[in-house]
Amino acid sequence: MAFRSVASSDSLAEGQGIEVISDGNIIAVFRHGGLLYALDGVCMHQGGPLAKGKLCDGKVQCPWHGWTYDLQTGDNATTCQAMLRTYRVREEGGKIEVDLGD
Repeated sequence: MAFRSVASSDSLAEGQGIEVISDGNIIAVFRHGGLLYALDGVCMHQGGPLAKGKLCDGKVQCPWHGWTYDLQTGDNATTCQAMLRTYRVREEGGKIEVDLGD
């Protein structure tokens, strides 16, 4: 377990996403339904910025072409296939931390 601080807690409001880069990984972090989620930040379709996507019912929709992913699993909502890596995420001492698994 290697949690790393990626943002301050106050930089992420409910219903929003932010893009962070840690160790070369582009990660989208969301606060949705009072919980934090972190997954690969680039859409598998054409590389759209998922952190700028619309959140609804535990999913994020890419702002470029509408591909939708489950926040908890990274699965594509249409095919139900795993497409994006998800990360463990937590808040500690006013910071958002992501476990990069290294």
